[in-house]
Formats: sequence, structure tokens, C-alpha cells
Amino acid sequence: MSDSTATPAGLMTEPAPTGPRERRFDPLTLAAGGFFLLAVGFAAVPVLARVNSETVASTLLLAGLAGVAFLGLLAFRSGNTPIVIEDESAESFIEALGEAAAVAGPDGRLHAANAPWRAALGALKRLPRNGHAAPGLFAALARARKGEISRAAVRVGREEWPVSVAPLGSGRFLLRLDAASGETLRLAAAAPALPAVAAPPPVVAPTGPAALDAFAAASPFGAAMLEGPEVFGAVIVEANPALTAMTGGKAAAGMTFGDLIDPASRIDAGFGAGEGRAGPIEVRLAHDPAQISHLYLARTDGRLVAYLVDVTEQKQIELQLAQSMKMQAIGQMAAGIAHDFNNLLTAIQLRLDELLERHSLGDPSYEGLTSIKGAAARAADLVRKLKTYSRQETVQREVLDLGEMISDFEVLLRRLLRENVKLETEYGRDLPLVRADKGQLEIAVMNLTLNAQDALISAKGGGKVWLKTAKVTYAEAAALGYGGPPMGEMAMIEVADDGPGIPQAVIGKIFDPFFTTKAVGEGTGLGLAQVFGIVKQSDGWIEVLSPPEQGATFRIFLPVHVPSATAPRPVAVPAATAARPRPARDLSGNGRILFVEDEEAVRGIAATLLRKRGYEVLEASDGEQALLLAEENAGEIDLLISDVMMPGMDGPTLLKKARIHLGDAPVMFISGYAEAEFSDLLEGETGVSFLPKPLDIKTLAERVKQQLRPAA
Repeated sequence: MSDSTATPAGLMTEPAPTGPRERRFDPLTLAAGGFFLLAVGFAAVPVLARVNSETVASTLLLAGLAGVAFLGLLAFRSGNTPIVIEDESAESFIEALGEAAAVAGPDGRLHAANAPWRAALGALKRLPRNGHAAPGLFAALARARKGEISRAAVRVGREEWPVSVAPLGSGRFLLRLDAASGETLRLAAAAPALPAVAAPPPVVAPTGPAALDAFAAASPFGAAMLEGPEVFGAVIVEANPALTAMTGGKAAAGMTFGDLIDPASRIDAGFGAGEGRAGPIEVRLAHDPAQISHLYLARTDGRLVAYLVDVTEQKQIELQLAQSMKMQAIGQMAAGIAHDFNNLLTAIQLRLDELLERHSLGDPSYEGLTSIKGAAARAADLVRKLKTYSRQETVQREVLDLGEMISDFEVLLRRLLRENVKLETEYGRDLPLVRADKGQLEIAVMNLTLNAQDALISAKGGGKVWLKTAKVTYAEAAALGYGGPPMGEMAMIEVADDGPGIPQAVIGKIFDPFFTTKAVGEGTGLGLAQVFGIVKQSDGWIEVLSPPEQGATFRIFLPVHVPSATAPRPVAVPAATAARPRPARDLSGNGRILFVEDEEAVRGIAATLLRKRGYEVLEASDGEQALLLAEENAGEIDLLISDVMMPGMDGPTLLKKARIHLGDAPVMFISGYAEAEFSDLLEGETGVSFLPKPLDIKTLAERVKQQLRPAA
């Protein structure tokens, strides 16, 4: 009799012969023999042609080699090859077992099953993939693939059958119903007894605690005592009040624990539990899939104790942090792109200005040049939106009366909207003051309103847009979707429509640059990204709500500005009467300018155009070269024009080191970055101005003349 501890694979390596084996014709072996005989014949020709005492040794050596090769060929031909268990031999093997057993593949397909198995579980073609017992079963198959023997459960209908899973050769697994589970199995009594297959120890009825300990019973997180081999198929013996509250009152003694878990998350969690992980295993609850919990498992004297910790708020914070980091990363990338693209646009616009001076109105090339200039202006507008999104746009904050600002801007909005889109406004009482860039805030409101119009027209040909302003407390703002840091009172601007709303699948991407749901050519995807940047640059918060088929609502929350006791309340001044500096009509002038720019295309054309207007221009490609020129021309430089971000020494550092040579000469920084990015580096400096890129020669020449000949 064979050793009872032999593995299943060992039982199958020496099967009893079932009959004489049929000899098969092997063409490869025949070909090898033919080539060998041919080689021997060729080698024997010189030996047979001249037989003497010198060739006897060669002949004997040749015969010996032929004998060795022939014996090797016979050994190779008669060598044992691994026996692969086919379905017929597997079926014969398990039919001989005296217990319910089956052979399965890694995908759960049953290759063979004996009579006791079919009597207990029916004619299954594959292992069940659904139900709370399925994840543990397939996890047991995964462990068996590594050579381990494990236990799981097979659920058929409403009954669960404990099984042991053991490896059975390559890609095959032996499943045996556990007779010690208490279930009555109909086994084949007449089946011949074979050596027992190695199996895990028999299951002993749980002798562990019958109830939760005092700590678990009174804990603020969910806890349950379970009875059963597999966590999601186990029955609840006791559940503490916290678990009952978490599951909406469903957790009770006698209920299957797996019914408390959402089926969609039960499969992944089942694999984790089946692999023996103690936790945390992330699951969603069945009564509310939006509620996320961490499952922890502990085994105490044969019984399982499951702990559920609600981590819904933690997950929401993690998602918000991930979203914030993503938006910040995109913003940094957008800022870098905008800076580099501004340099290119500046070179293009300055070169176009030079060409337009040569080809005036009436020249055949004039129309083409103006068309190119218009395209460059549109590209500059796109870059400006990117800078706004990345919070790199230079802003000019002022104290604004929110009600007056929106009321004045409403007139323009009504002109922009089509006749089939109706605008309704609602102004709250005691609207507060806010400190923001008026032009930027108007752009944000306009973008939201026009987006609502586009959604209404594309969905149903028209509709209503609501524009609302209000003063809200922190508690009211939080109820309306505010998720920023706690503040006192806030100003709210709300833009809503009665369109189809925003699909939930894309609502998390609407503020991403270049993301749009419009058709190709109908939108740049920068409108909402620009709104996001404006709000963030104003220290505010933007929230979007879009229930299905109930329209979309955008809410902007801004901190209330509290002026000092002596500060006067701002008075709205009509745009037509607002004082504006008059641009210089004569753009020519004189003076020595030190122009510092690392981009050669920008520096060269700008210096050439300034020289044409009468200025003497000294060019420097970096801060170090500019410092040397400033030292050589100490006291003779009338204006310093410098880029901010340059390799090596940047613009603010250059100014601090060159100020001793510049005297009281004015300084003008040009950059694609926002002025706020480097304003703290200029603390204590006077006579410093800023000109954002991209720029054209008219703007540059006007600012140069203003700096060299300031108005009295």
C-alpha cells in the first residue's frame, strides 16, 4: 500500500497501465538515424580505401563512437516524459475516490467530478463566480497555484459546502468536500478505497467566545462576532450598536455578514480576505454605496471578529487633496507653457510690427500681415487664459461693492445673451465689499453665463439663466457646497440654468485646461479653467452642483473685505469718465537703455525697433553681462528694461546689484509671469514698473517714453 501522505501529484505520476501501448511511427527519430548512418558511411570511405596497421585504431574508434551514439539514441527514444493528466484520466482518478471530489482549472472550469460530488452539488460545469463565497474560493485557487492547501466554500443555491483545495499538477486543482462540516454527503459506498490525499486538519466546531468583549461591544466603530470559515459567508453571532447604526439597522444576529457589503466591492474585498489579510480592506456598505469603510479581521479561537471603521470623510479629504494637487500640477505646467509661448509671441508680434512699418496700407502684403497679427492676438488671449488658470496673470485688486459691480455688468450680459435665453437677477440685501480685480471678476461671471447659454441652446434651443448675489455666513456657505477653510461672512455669486446639467462622469474634469464637451471648433476648453484661476487668485472658492436633468449651478464664494474705520466706501465711476493715462502720440525719444533679455529673438527685434525711434540700446543676454555693462556705463543709463526669469542671475537680483551704478534711473521688468510672483523680491525698491508679455512695439515704446519723460 502506498504512503498515505503522498501528494495528489505523486499519485498521478505512476498510473497503472490500462493496456498494451501502440507503437507509433516517429519520423524525427528515423531521420536522425538516417543522417547518422550517412555520416558513418562518409567517415568510413577513407578507412576502407586504405586498410593498414595505421587505420586499425581509427576503425576501432569509429566503431566505438557509433556504438555510443546508438546507445544515446535508444536512451533518448525510451526516456520517460512527464505524464499530462487529461480529462479522461482525471475522471478515472476522482471516480475512484470514496469522497466527493472534482478537478478544476484556474478559471474555475470543472474538468471532472465524481458521483458523490454530482449528488451533492449537481452537474456544475464551473465553480460559481457570483455570491459572497466566490472571492474566497478563487483566492483559494490562487494559493493552490503556489503549492498551498487551503479551505474555502462553494455556494450552490442557498447552501454552502466547505471544500479543501489542493494543487494537482500543472494548472489543475483537486477540490474535496469537507465531510467534517456537518453536512450529510451521499458518497459512493462501492468505490474502491485509495490512499488518502493529503488534506488540511479536520474542522473543529468553534469553541471560541460566544459574544464580543466589553471593548468591542462599546466601541464607536462597528464590530461583529462571526461564525463560519469565510468572512462574507459567515453568520453574525453578535453585532455592536455602532455596526447596527452604520448599516442602517440591518446588522443583526443570524444575518450573513456578506449581505451588509455592497456586491461591487465584495469581490475585491473577498480576495483580500481570502489571502489572509487582517486589514484594512476597503469596502462599501450595501445600504449606501457612497459610504466607505475599512474592514479589519481577527480570528479568536476559531471565530472571526470583524471591525468596520467609517472612513468616508477621510476618503473625501483624500480626493480633494488629490484633486488640488492635480490642479496645482496642471497650473505649474500651464504657467511654464504660457511663459515660453509668451516669448515666442512677443518675437512674432514685434517682427510683425517691423514688417507693417515697411508695408503700409495699400501694399499687397498689408492684408496678409494684419491677418497674421490678428491670429497672434488670439493666441495671446489663449495664453492669457492659461496664465489666469495657473494664477500667473497680473491682477490689480481693488475694493468693490459687489452689488454695484454686478448691477453695472448686468447691462453688458443682457447684450451678450441671445433672445431665446432669458436672464433673471436676484440681489441680496446688505451685500458686502470684496477685494478683487474687477476686470477678472467680470470675466469669470461672463464665462459662466455664456457657458450656461451654450448648454441651453444645444439642449433645448433656449431657457433661463439666473444670476444671484448674496451675503452668507460660514454655516450657510457650507450648506451650499463651500469646502474651503473656515471664514466669517462671505460674498456669494451664483450662476444657474435650467438646462440638462453636467454629466457626473465629467463633472470632476470641467476645470481642467482644454477639457470641453463641445464639438470640435466650438470651444477652447479654457473658459472654466480661467474662472477657476480667477477665483483662486481672489482667495475664493468655486463649487458646482448638477443634479441629473436639473441644470447646473456654479457658486463663487469670496471673502468679505472689512475696510478700516477711516477708509471711504468705494464709489462706482463710469468707465467713460474714469481717469486714464493718455498714451504718448509721438513714440520717438532719446536716452540710453540697458535691455536685458535671455531670449535672443525678443531682445534683437525689440532693440532694433527702439533704436529706430531714437534710443541708444545696450543689449545683454543675461544678468552677469548686464551687470558688467551697468558698471562700465555707471551714471549714464537712463532706463533698465529686464526680463524677470533668466538663467543664472534673475532680474530682481540684477537690480539690487546694479542699483549703485544706475542711480535713480527707472526700471521696467517684462515677463510672462505674474508680477505677484516676484514683487516680494523688490521690497524697498522705488521707480520699478512692470510690463507683461506678450508685448508689441507700440505698447513698449509708449511705456518707455512714459518712464523717461514722466508727466509733471
